[in-house]
Amino acid sequence: MPEIIKIIQPKEKFHWRDITELWKFRELLYFFAWRDIKVRYKQTIVGIGWVIFQPFISMVVFTVFFGNFAKMPTDGAPYPIFVFIGLLFWQFFSTAVSDISICLINNHHIISKVYFPRIILPISIIFTRLIDLFVATGILIILMIYYRFMPGLTGFLIFPVLILISSMAALGLGLFFASLNVKYHDIRFVLPFFIQLMMFVTPVVYSSSILGQYSWIMAFNPIGGVIKTARSEFLHSFATNWTQLGLSVLACVAMFVVGWMYFRVTEKASVDTL
Repeated sequence: MPEIIKIIQPKEKFHWRDITELWKFRELLYFFAWRDIKVRYKQTIVGIGWVIFQPFISMVVFTVFFGNFAKMPTDGAPYPIFVFIGLLFWQFFSTAVSDISICLINNHHIISKVYFPRIILPISIIFTRLIDLFVATGILIILMIYYRFMPGLTGFLIFPVLILISSMAALGLGLFFASLNVKYHDIRFVLPFFIQLMMFVTPVVYSSSILGQYSWIMAFNPIGGVIKTARSEFLHSFATNWTQLGLSVLACVAMFVVGWMYFRVTEKASVDTL
């Protein structure tokens, strides 16, 4: 009898059945997420405290230089809590994009031996970074108590939505760079510079109000819209512009779809290259 060999490889085109395939491999998703958490925090001196220490020190530095010396406008809110809200979402987004961009290369020994939906690796990184986000949120709660800010019901309801928008934006952009990184290995050296530049066009340390009538441009930056909405709902310094948030959501969906589709188109070639 002739031996029949079945080659398991990713599909060349996107299909809605790919979503159900992710559900079938949900235990593997949990494994990768838990593995990353243990690797990051096991046998470390600072441990999970680094998640709190990093945004806190950044907040102090930005407060000294941009808040006290540069006198950046904050729409009437204290600068420390103003900038920390921006740092909370920005660091989640930027670190998630950086980690996702190298996830295929870092796991090439697994990818080259067995088939599973490769998208599981980037998604597991999102879950890992979400844990960091929730831990760092503890500082935000302390700052809000100290400065006597209390978000309303809308603020509590919009927070998960803002996290979802940030996650989709990070996943979409990360998938795009992950595919490029496999083919062009120097992308890993360019990406940190790109992320640093992106921070300056995102209202992290300043208010988008400095752009005046052109502040709506920030809405096409998904993280910019997220940060602005979070500040308006948590600090009540200005009214939430729901139209601009809607534009940010559209930009986020576009970023996610482009990143996902490019990842799917190049997935097979990426596995061969690795």
